Amino acid sequence: MIEKQKEMLEKIAREHGTPVFIIDHEKIRENYREFREKLPDVQAYFAVKANSNPEIVKTMYDMGASFDVASFPEFMLVHDNIKHMPDKERQDFIWNKIIYANTIKPADVLAKLNAYKILVTFDNIEELRKIKKHAPDVGLVLRIRVPNTGSMVELSSKFGAHPGEAVDLIAEAVKLELGVEGISFHVGSQCNNFDNYSQALNFASSIFKEADLRNYQIGFIDKEGKRRKILDIGGGFPVKYTPDVKSFTTLSDKLKSEIKRLFPNDDIQVVAEPGRFIVATACTLITKIVGKAVRDGKTCYYLNDGVYHTFSGQVFDHQPYPLHSFKGGEKKVCATFGPTCDAFDTISLSDELPEDLQIDDLLYAENIGAYSIASSTYFNGFPPAKVVHLNK
Repeated sequence: MIEKQKEMLEKIAREHGTPVFIIDHEKIRENYREFREKLPDVQAYFAVKANSNPEIVKTMYDMGASFDVASFPEFMLVHDNIKHMPDKERQDFIWNKIIYANTIKPADVLAKLNAYKILVTFDNIEELRKIKKHAPDVGLVLRIRVPNTGSMVELSSKFGAHPGEAVDLIAEAVKLELGVEGISFHVGSQCNNFDNYSQALNFASSIFKEADLRNYQIGFIDKEGKRRKILDIGGGFPVKYTPDVKSFTTLSDKLKSEIKRLFPNDDIQVVAEPGRFIVATACTLITKIVGKAVRDGKTCYYLNDGVYHTFSGQVFDHQPYPLHSFKGGEKKVCATFGPTCDAFDTISLSDELPEDLQIDDLLYAENIGAYSIASSTYFNGFPPAKVVHLNK
């Protein structure tokens, strides 16, 4: 990080106190533009769970994004941030711009969603029956189970119908007079094995072909009166946290080639659910040293943020966030701990930091925008970091 940026961060910390979580909206816009430029035929449905800050939702809406929600509160977060739209336009927006991508939904949530006629995913017969009873007017997207090998967060053990069962589930939906509009999959979060996408696309292509052979009318009728199928390629688009992460350019080229090969007709509408890719690199945390000790010969720094707060991504997302000092000096391997009384609140046993840092000195962590502050708690009475917005 250049000195000018460090000076700006220190100024924010002096003005707002710590811990402080800084969201750079211009970086969010930059990441979204990159996604659209490299995958121009893919509509981006921002995965709200990655970072559910309302101001991020507004920025994404202004950029033309759609939204992937996984709970009713997330749905209402998006809904409430488009209140300024006339009622008719808002309904059209909800119909076209939101997918409820959690395959399991409580009955009362389905009943609430039915009025909006949005897209929802499913992956089993019991969910189909529940949808028939409580939300027969929603559009359905069948989520299939695909390989997650090499992804940082595996999802296929919990979600997705086996590809061999997919057409039978479509048949059940047809029998229940429910409309299946497409197929979705997710290769796992922070996917660094692009073969996962290739295998998933091949599965989806085969399922579409078999469903066509059985004369199941998968798809929706667009504004021109043409039937089109939804192909939801999910998320997993990798962020270059470290040099060994493959580039998004390589992945986007592969996706465009495979989609063109496997789906040569123009009856497919491709959508995706980027979350991490949009917000990870757009956020920085500044935290303060509140205690210092030497334990077993190692310098230990105790901070006012930890794994129950912004560093929760290290637990739930398996992503480390190396800490950096604003001060120079020879670096040694140090331990960093959060503020709570729980020994589990250990940020790192191997952060490389100067040994001569003092209480009240500041540290910062970059690329901490995804699956971090969204999971913050009030454990031990410590509140989440204050949020500051740049370039809104």
